[in-house]
Amino acid sequence: MKYLVLVGRFFYSLIFISSLPHLFSSQSASYAAAAGVPMPSVLVPLSGVIAFLGGVSILLGYKAKAGAWLIVLFLVPVTIMMHNFWAITDPMARQMQQTNFVKNLALIGCALLISWFGAGPCSIDSWLAGRRKTALM
Repeated sequence: MKYLVLVGRFFYSLIFISSLPHLFSSQSASYAAAAGVPMPSVLVPLSGVIAFLGGVSILLGYKAKAGAWLIVLFLVPVTIMMHNFWAITDPMARQMQQTNFVKNLALIGCALLISWFGAGPCSIDSWLAGRRKTALM
């Protein structure tokens, strides 16, 4: 059963790790600029680095609680700025953005769970905690 947590961390972190190349594209910065993001040529790649570091932290289970807060730091502004379905009049586009908004809320919820409970077993954090406990004995 402990491997389920590892698999869950893998699937969860995959979306953030795999987004890095996309967030360094001029297309992403242009899309963000059209959505009203200030300084998109700086903030979009910076958000990519934050998401990538948080994803790798969670995947490896190394300082996963801090990594989860990086994911929250990434997702909150992205969710509000890029998926503001309430400002869209086209019903199809509105539904798509509302779906992405709710999906991001679920991702934020998962990050908050990791920020509280940590990476669980099969993680570097767990291995380091075991070593510290052994060293104190």
